[in-house]
Amino acid sequence: MMKSGPVVVIVGGGFGGLAAAKALKDAPVQVVLVDRSNHHLFQPLLYQVATAVLAPGQIATPIRSVLHDQKNATVILGNVVGIDTEAKAVLADINDSKSVPIRYDFLVLATGARDAYFGHCDFERYTFGLKTLADAVALRNRILSVFEMAEFAEDLEQRQSLLTFVLVGAGPTGVEMASAIAVLIQSTLKSDFRRMDPAMARIILVERSDRVLDNFDPRLSMAAQRRLQSLGVELMLGQTVEEIDDTGVTIHGQHIAARTVIWAAGVAPSPAGDWLKAETDKSGRVLVHRDLSVPNLPEVFVVGDTAHFEQNGHPLPGVAQVAIQQGQYAARVIAARVEDAPFAPMFRYLDKGNLAVAGRGFAVLQSDKIKLSGFWAWWIWAAVHLRFLAGNNLRLSVSVQWMWTFLTAQRGSRLIVRHHAKD
Repeated sequence: MMKSGPVVVIVGGGFGGLAAAKALKDAPVQVVLVDRSNHHLFQPLLYQVATAVLAPGQIATPIRSVLHDQKNATVILGNVVGIDTEAKAVLADINDSKSVPIRYDFLVLATGARDAYFGHCDFERYTFGLKTLADAVALRNRILSVFEMAEFAEDLEQRQSLLTFVLVGAGPTGVEMASAIAVLIQSTLKSDFRRMDPAMARIILVERSDRVLDNFDPRLSMAAQRRLQSLGVELMLGQTVEEIDDTGVTIHGQHIAARTVIWAAGVAPSPAGDWLKAETDKSGRVLVHRDLSVPNLPEVFVVGDTAHFEQNGHPLPGVAQVAIQQGQYAARVIAARVEDAPFAPMFRYLDKGNLAVAGRGFAVLQSDKIKLSGFWAWWIWAAVHLRFLAGNNLRLSVSVQWMWTFLTAQRGSRLIVRHHAKD
């Protein structure tokens, strides 16, 4: 450590954790950031890696690189497995050592979320999620591979099942993924094959609500719905998935043969509540005070997807802006306590709006009284996403690739990569 002072351990290098670490740059503390990955991932663009628009390295940055100039920050590559609140230590598996204690004076848990299957844990075996770079690359491999297999499939039923994509959940992830697959087929793959027509592919979006993007204004939701239908996406609204196996999905008693099922129906928090033995809501998110600290553990803060924080009578959504603002706020509270300075305001989230893209050149935007859909919403979406990428090199690379893809329909990373590790 280059500086002395209280130790602030931050678990998670996502939006919330990284925001907290950077906000403590000038505080008289030692910052220790622990993550099981060595990179900060821009999750909102994972679907573009999965559909070969971007390469993995264009949406992820090594955490050490992001904190390179922050002399009071140390990064540890490790998998947190528990917390000893009495000893004030985070327990992590590091290298070959198990449950290594990392002492803290203050702790910020920004551990994110994982897919939720609503009691159907067996669904995970047969579906693709989209939470990590590995998920995105695996899904890209599958999407590109099924077209290769369909090219030489002699049986028409087999070919159709290979070219049927079922997406469960019509929130932003499901809508963006469904529209991206449709654009991939229509603009890039349509002339690449000789023995079959990629246009015979089916993209089915299943949603238990009666509309897509149900957290948006109904008019924007309908605009997105019309856009999806114009791209050839089949919508099954007001429906729930009853069964998923290796042959496909069953919806309302109807079996749909599909080799690719993508799960975008919901998320569950990390096990931080169990680690802390703290009170949680029904989904497992930790109930926090107005300053984001945990009841009876004033030195522990929980931010982002793992925290249950209500504002105006409703829990805050699990989006990047919430995590960033909470991470920055927790850092300010910690700095004030260390410096024995007053810090009265309680956390309040400033909603900067919601965005979702539905194919090339079309997005929906909802911000306060502004409700916009179409091309200009898409430009705003692009500008916002470029701004929050971690580094000027990524902003330049992604903007150039987007422009190239928009003008030529050529993809940046149409590679099927099989990774084989040695025993």
